[in-house]
Amino acid sequence: MRKLDQSELKELLLKCWMTHDGSWFYHCLQEFGIYTANRLNKAAIKTLAEIELPRITKALEIEIGGTPTPAILRQALKGAFSVVKGEFMDFDYYFPSENVMEWKVNKCFAYEGMKRLGISDGYECGLLYRVGAWIDILGVDYEIATPVQGCMMNEKGFCSNSIIFKF
Repeated sequence: MRKLDQSELKELLLKCWMTHDGSWFYHCLQEFGIYTANRLNKAAIKTLAEIELPRITKALEIEIGGTPTPAILRQALKGAFSVVKGEFMDFDYYFPSENVMEWKVNKCFAYEGMKRLGISDGYECGLLYRVGAWIDILGVDYEIATPVQGCMMNEKGFCSNSIIFKF
């Protein structure tokens, strides 16, 4: 038996986790329809974020208590992405200024999965919702430059946007 190195293990665990996530969404969809599946997905994401962000920041020794600052926000988001982003998640994010985070998705694994299920028209992006939940936990007000109701890849053919933080 071959031993996996740390990056291989992380990638495998993330793929398994995302497969579980997609399977869970699919079965909610089959049982309850797209509206309820989206609502339940967002509720689960919010609950997950409330547990995972403090867990990740504690493990990485990132202090998130007190009044949020641009540096703390940036450090917490980078820390979270360092744990939950896999190589198969083909997106980039960056901070062009202290109060803006931008991202660009080259190929979205969630959108591709929803297309395979034939429901990309009704899917509401859980990935952006998760990042928003992290920001909410940090106590920072924000707005999304181009508001997203569903899935940008489906609606516009691309996914690229900015979050403006209000400190």
